[in-house]
Amino acid sequence: MIKKLNISVILMLFTLLSLEAQQDAQYTQWMFNKLSINPGYAVSGEHSCFSGLHRSQWVGLEGAPINQSFNARVPIQGKNIGVGLSVNHDIIGPTNSWTVSGIYAYKFDFGKGKKLGIGLQATARNYRINFSETSAITPGDGTIPTTDQARIMPNFGAGLYYYTPKYYVGISAPRLLENDLTLFNTNLTSSDFSREEIHAYLMTGAVITLNDILKLKPSLLVKYVKDAPIDFDLHTSVIFYDAFWAGLTYRIGGFDGSLGESLDLVLQVQINRQIRLGFAYDYSLSKIRDTNSGTFELVLDYCLKPDNVNLTNPRFF
Repeated sequence: MIKKLNISVILMLFTLLSLEAQQDAQYTQWMFNKLSINPGYAVSGEHSCFSGLHRSQWVGLEGAPINQSFNARVPIQGKNIGVGLSVNHDIIGPTNSWTVSGIYAYKFDFGKGKKLGIGLQATARNYRINFSETSAITPGDGTIPTTDQARIMPNFGAGLYYYTPKYYVGISAPRLLENDLTLFNTNLTSSDFSREEIHAYLMTGAVITLNDILKLKPSLLVKYVKDAPIDFDLHTSVIFYDAFWAGLTYRIGGFDGSLGESLDLVLQVQINRQIRLGFAYDYSLSKIRDTNSGTFELVLDYCLKPDNVNLTNPRFF
């Protein structure tokens, strides 16, 4: 339960989030959660897959972000079509939002395992601010509501996802409309105060076979938001026996003078043909590390892969 927060604390939290380009939730294990940021990924793979993710950011800091996501992608057999569903739940301080996206993607096959997915998504977001959990700096401030406020906002997005057995490249913008997020009276215009900003993503990765036991999997995610610093997630994993993953991510960002935003440990295990479990821990490199115990993330991935199908080339993307 979030305790009473005054408006100065809320503004501090939103300042921290905007500095780190986090109006949209960020995920350390984004490489296993691509459908949340790129609808073109819905057509990737030959089997239906479902995944759930929970992220607790800056544990110990009151009002810090908590994020959950659920994704499903289903290929239409016999056609180069994939459909998907993405559900994201984000809590930051007194704000609470649910975002539901329906996804359609079409796949172009260029032969030799080279494929391009083009995806579109339609989105509805329920954005809510629990003003009853806040208190104004100046008692009786008429610009701050005393009751909770909510708004449902439509949106749409698009993405391209090109992949081969050895590498992939994707670009996307999950939401293209700049909806007004202002839910209380202010003399400022919505363009000056609060609105949904367009987030653009570039992702790429590859798998490099070192020997019969080890593979190397480097990945890169670039996040761009207008009037905010460009963020980079630089990640490398080592894969053992096609089943165990251990990797590190260096996230560029944070505050001026810091060494970056965070250094992240990622561990994954392929439990069986259908189930993969992942864990991540983020250690903050900026000054905010003095106020929290780090960030924890869990992801569970389940794919409908029949036991009687021989997979001679495991998928890593």
